[in-house]
Amino acid sequence: MLPVIFITITLLSIMLLFKGSGNNRRVLWFYSIWLILAGALAYSGYLQNTKAMPPRALWVLLTAILSVVFLVFSFRKQTVNTNYLLAIHAIRLPVELTLYQLYLHGKVPIEMTFKGWNFDILIGISAIMLLLNKVFSQKNLNPILLKAWNVVGIVLLAVIVITAILSAPLPFQQLAFNQPNIAILEFPYVYLPGVVVPIVLVAHIMGLRK
Repeated sequence: MLPVIFITITLLSIMLLFKGSGNNRRVLWFYSIWLILAGALAYSGYLQNTKAMPPRALWVLLTAILSVVFLVFSFRKQTVNTNYLLAIHAIRLPVELTLYQLYLHGKVPIEMTFKGWNFDILIGISAIMLLLNKVFSQKNLNPILLKAWNVVGIVLLAVIVITAILSAPLPFQQLAFNQPNIAILEFPYVYLPGVVVPIVLVAHIMGLRK
């Protein structure tokens, strides 16, 4: 059941980015291809060979970085819809709940959950509050508040990304040796670093540009 939930979260994040970008078809084309490639790499067990050099997980991380650059430069500021961008950050709430379930199943360390060093759940909750306020008040949010919120969101995202990388069973692992982060090497959780995290970062960057 948990894999189905996470696949749903992944697809929803893609659709929200598509709408938030002003229906930029490059979003759908890119992720249609990348979902298949990343999913195949993880499902086949290719990524789980942690002894290979260079580490195979780097292919996912490098593609994630390139996807952020590609998407940010593909979007036009004038067509961006901030309501959908906020909705993307609301997805961080179910993502955090999923991470906690993965911790209970021994697939991620506690440091990656809201019981550890991951405070990303606060951004998810606040995103829902900001979105509801914006929709029901029919007023634009304070731009200074939004800028500060986006900056804090990027910082918290960076904390969990660094924690996840240093917790993975790779040559540069520094954390969580008793219960490493093996989920990101498996299907469908490879979509967390490969799809969901880059989309969240793009939403923050586009929110600041808007």
